[in-house]
Amino acid sequence: MTPVPLERTERAEPASPPHARKRTDIEGLRAVAVSLVVLSHSGVALFAGGYIGVDVFFVISGFLITSLLLRELDTTGRISIRRFYARRALRLLPASTIVVVFTVIGSWLWLTPVRFAEYTKDALASTLYAINFRLAITGTDYLQEGAPPSPFQHFWSLAVEEQFYLVWPLLLIVSAWLLSRGGRSSRTRYLAVPLVVLSAVSLLLSIVDTPRSAPWAYFGSHTRIWELGAGALVALAATRLARTPGRIAAAMTWVGLAAIVVAAVVYDNDTPFPGYHAILPVAGTALVIAGGTAAARADARLLLGLAPFQRIGGLSYGWYLWHWPLLVIGPAALGLHGTLKVNLALCGLGLILAAVTLYLVENPVRFHHAFKNRPGRAISLGVTLSAGAAVIALVAATLPPSIPYGPKVADLPAAMASASTPDAEGFLKSAIGDGVPPERLPGNLTPSLTTVKDDKAIVYDDGCHVGYDGVDMPECAFGDLTSSKVVVLFGDSHAASWFPSMERLALDNHWKLYSWTKASCKVSSITLVRTGKAYESCDTWRKQTIARIKRLHPALVVMSSSEDGTIFPKNTDNAAAWGAGFATTLKQINARGTKMTLIQDIPWPNSDAPECLAQNPRVLTLCTNKLPKALHSPARRSAIAAAAKKAKIKVIDPTAWFCGTAGTCPPVVGNLLVYRDEGHMTKQYAQFLAPVLMAHLPKI
Repeated sequence: MTPVPLERTERAEPASPPHARKRTDIEGLRAVAVSLVVLSHSGVALFAGGYIGVDVFFVISGFLITSLLLRELDTTGRISIRRFYARRALRLLPASTIVVVFTVIGSWLWLTPVRFAEYTKDALASTLYAINFRLAITGTDYLQEGAPPSPFQHFWSLAVEEQFYLVWPLLLIVSAWLLSRGGRSSRTRYLAVPLVVLSAVSLLLSIVDTPRSAPWAYFGSHTRIWELGAGALVALAATRLARTPGRIAAAMTWVGLAAIVVAAVVYDNDTPFPGYHAILPVAGTALVIAGGTAAARADARLLLGLAPFQRIGGLSYGWYLWHWPLLVIGPAALGLHGTLKVNLALCGLGLILAAVTLYLVENPVRFHHAFKNRPGRAISLGVTLSAGAAVIALVAATLPPSIPYGPKVADLPAAMASASTPDAEGFLKSAIGDGVPPERLPGNLTPSLTTVKDDKAIVYDDGCHVGYDGVDMPECAFGDLTSSKVVVLFGDSHAASWFPSMERLALDNHWKLYSWTKASCKVSSITLVRTGKAYESCDTWRKQTIARIKRLHPALVVMSSSEDGTIFPKNTDNAAAWGAGFATTLKQINARGTKMTLIQDIPWPNSDAPECLAQNPRVLTLCTNKLPKALHSPARRSAIAAAAKKAKIKVIDPTAWFCGTAGTCPPVVGNLLVYRDEGHMTKQYAQFLAPVLMAHLPKI
């Protein structure tokens, strides 16, 4: 973009010394920020809220980048977009590209092949500075909950920054143009007004969205812009802040530093963040920077200016880039558990790699004479680096790590379909036997370990399985849409796991099937805990869904829920409350002509089954579970079943469909993968169980 000139005769203020001098306090503040992040990610309990270090970085970045742009505006009367992005490319891309490439390689070598395709998508999104949107989307996907973190996850903060810097320089240019045309107001007013409005809207969105949609609030740029804006506003006020009396300025820096530390110590993973909780570390950082503009003798530079802080601050960018993939990949590569000592050692290695990257890559490229006063070359280098990293991610996606499958075995669904006996349940029990899995993964395992995470029922894609924050859903009708025989599937994600079975039965028997399910929302009329608070959207959804069922007058309601969860408040959680809540729901649904059936929760595997199988493809017994451990909560199970039987509701216990005669519950039956994660059936196994389920459903 062509730089926008500003008439020198109408410049409101001369160049400000606070924009020009080196700020050792900010370098030390960088050290504090990255250290808090590293300690938090390493598992140091004292600094469980150390993730606020990212918010500190946002404020610092907003201040420094705005100061740089203001200095350019003061000295040249214009802002060059080309030079701005050239500087960003030289500063960020050499190191980030190296980390992306090494992380792709490390993921291929040591992380589970089950998720490698997802990791390559994360790598691609990181190179495009869009990883925050991808993380927000996957964070709202119930079936992704509990998944191991992506080794590229930390790139989200860089994405947020770059998205802000797509907008902020343009606002500065427009403001400069208005000043050159009008000349009646100070530059600060023109620049501050749009920034204040933008930041206020962003803060409001952060406060509103955090309890409503935590992943989007955390990773979304719309809820973080105000943090960078806070730093930018300090930069705009730097000249006035430089005249702050020394005692007041010094006090500001120490109070601000204390606020940052308090947030890191008091906050933890249960703190709703960012929301209004982000105000404390952001305000603290702004105070440190604002007070530091006066350069008072007794300010926080006494601490932040010390050599260790300065050295770590200079390595903060590289350390941030390296520490996270080392924490995710390192334990797997070393065959160790990610204990505190192991994590701290890996982060120490990350600091060494940060120094190597700075002196051998970042500085040589950044200060090379070939790029001096040649922004076109710098931008070309940035495009080349980003494109190269993207190509590597795409190529890696086509060459996933292999899984050593064994020979193919008989296709179980085909064998059942061609069996001479119509006894589907007898065939199933014969296939499971004593529950001991095959010695090796079948070569025709269905679905495969590398596709199972994306192979899910249609209700997860069409809005018929409601997420945590939603309460509304479409009609969600399946099967024979013209039929007068209406069946409803009602419950949480474990009920949704039965949808492939129910859809097959609806098509075979000409039922009109409605599937109404919601993430972690039980059939029992109980209020659960969600992110430390009452799961109110579940109660609202359940009430609305029960009302829909009563208006519909279906022939059959099939209910199912997992036995996982905690009643709110926690001191009221007991098995009897779960049973009483189920009885309440039955009374609310009960209507003449409507039959009801409860499918009890399925036995759970001992961990994420596909992950375990990928790590132990030749010893599948390591991935089996045994009864009664496989039953998540026998007490709740019994209480709910008792309530159902008291109401004369048919209870279907599917335990024998997953576990053998010896009480062993295999993750693989024949050529079918039973579980898609740590508690849900695969779509294929659910379809296979359809005729078995049919034999137990009431006749309609």
